[in-house]
Amino acid sequence: MKVCVVGSGGREHAFVKSLSNDSEVVAAPGSGGIEGSTSSPVMEIDADLYVIGPEVPLVNGLADELRSAGCNVFGPGKSGARLEASKAWMKDLVHAAGVPTARYASFDQYQIEEAIEFLITFEPPYVIKTDGLAAGKGVLVTNSYDDAVMDIKQKLTGVAFGDAGRRIVIEEGLTGPELSLFALCDGEKAVLIPTSAQDHKRLLDDDRGPNTGGMGCYSPVPNMSQADLEVLMDIAVHPTVQELKKRDIDYRGVLFAGFIMTPDGPKLLEYNVRFGDPEAQVILPRFENSLSETLLQVAQGKLTIQPTVSADAMVTVVLASEGYPSSPRTGDVIHGLDEARAIEGVTVFCAGVESNVEGELLTNGGRVLNICGRAATLDAARELAYQATNLIFWPGMQHRTDIGASIERDNNREVNK
Repeated sequence: MKVCVVGSGGREHAFVKSLSNDSEVVAAPGSGGIEGSTSSPVMEIDADLYVIGPEVPLVNGLADELRSAGCNVFGPGKSGARLEASKAWMKDLVHAAGVPTARYASFDQYQIEEAIEFLITFEPPYVIKTDGLAAGKGVLVTNSYDDAVMDIKQKLTGVAFGDAGRRIVIEEGLTGPELSLFALCDGEKAVLIPTSAQDHKRLLDDDRGPNTGGMGCYSPVPNMSQADLEVLMDIAVHPTVQELKKRDIDYRGVLFAGFIMTPDGPKLLEYNVRFGDPEAQVILPRFENSLSETLLQVAQGKLTIQPTVSADAMVTVVLASEGYPSSPRTGDVIHGLDEARAIEGVTVFCAGVESNVEGELLTNGGRVLNICGRAATLDAARELAYQATNLIFWPGMQHRTDIGASIERDNNREVNK
């Protein structure tokens, strides 16, 4: 089978490596760090399956364009991608489906005063989200009423996130451990990928600093059984798929559901319409089925394979450029890659890189590398990831030192991401 992976980041590198176990894989556009990268336009690549990694091409309708040309595509069309393209639309849909979620309301650029009046009905922490895509950075969680009001004004006037923020969702702040769940949807049903993941969104140790696209991740989440995950499927994912069908939306791809386990029970935070990044990096390599055949069945609308994953643990540490997330510095030579890759149990996925004429890899984005350790336990996987991380350097490189360091702390964070 020939598979075309669309995208150029760490998630797409994880797809390429995992799919390459039994398929010929090309990455479009890929990068200097991803094997099989090509500069050919996606529509000119002849493949048996197209796997669209990032959210932007899904929201822009690439899956629809490919399907119109008779291609097998893993990834929802534009109508299904609204689950991520519009937080307000997503919240309205899951509310209609009876899915438990935070109390909310949405406001547009002409409703600044109404938004502030609604904010007053909440106790801190206050949660303000851009309605549109903001690369994982459009959420403010704050205990400061004044900061929340300022954020509302900056988003709705377009100062903070342009058009993506001219509509916002204000939610009640929820307390409890968070969890990421992934299900494969073939247009008729959703099938659980039987593992869970915990990401780390804040830039700095101890969950300080600004929100990012993700600074690290581990899987599986301890004490979360498959039976627990099936409960979440029953209360959220299955009703969501049925609601999509009621609206004549043929959703084929992955549903990435983020939950918070509140004292009042699980509540859905959000859906993403693609694998998370860096969550994909700790889940895809552990697939025990043929990933190619599984995704092809999803694309064809007839998933019969029951996904299984290894019991191994994986921990991923994200290495980022100086200035990330606001203004990342690029163009620095990355040192120590060969030494890090030589460690047994370590995989390096390239996110924001390019190669120069000498064949060296250079930084070319905010999140540059994903350093992944795989072992029988989370502690051992974490040790491998940081052993490799300590071998890599470039000027201004930054990373967190506490990814997965305290499972108890990770499971008691209080944020709506």
